[in-house]
Amino acid sequence: MLKFLFALLTKGERKTLTDEEIVEQYLKTQNEYYFELIYGRYSAKIFAKSLTILKEESLAQDATQDVMMKILLNLSKFSGKSKFSTWVYSITYNFCIDFIRKKKKDKSIYMEDISEYEDAGDEIEDKELLEVALDKMKMIMDKIPPDDKSILMMKYMDGMSIKEIGVAINKTESAIKMKIKRAKMKFVRIHNTLQV
Repeated sequence: MLKFLFALLTKGERKTLTDEEIVEQYLKTQNEYYFELIYGRYSAKIFAKSLTILKEESLAQDATQDVMMKILLNLSKFSGKSKFSTWVYSITYNFCIDFIRKKKKDKSIYMEDISEYEDAGDEIEDKELLEVALDKMKMIMDKIPPDDKSILMMKYMDGMSIKEIGVAINKTESAIKMKIKRAKMKFVRIHNTLQV
């Protein structure tokens, strides 16, 4: 059956199928070919995201397989309200953060002490983050908690909008703005300690 489908779908035609069309075809036919297309498009991206959060290749490989399994089991829950890639990112992000929280056995590990930020004063300009040298950037990002690191990467590396980030991690836009502000403050604080 798989060979038959490959014969019907030339290489160019396979590339023109949108993620949503592939999901729709998989749900209609339950044909593994369509899930293989999804796997081909997203497994490397999931691995890369998992690696940036978990920081260990073996953990990222395991996370990739687990996330792909979650995607397979939950494809029928994809509503199409957001892009498929955002939905996949959301599953990846939540899986990795949950893994870290379980590993540390402290569910409150990422709870922020709001009083710490009440006297924060001025907003931190994006250019301050973007002008940091690459080697120093890596040192700083390694010191930032994974939750904050992910938010900064979604915003500045992936170019996601506030709305897309909100959808990905199931938070309101105002909550995302606050999380970005706090993550930027941590970034600058660590950056300043490295300069001393």
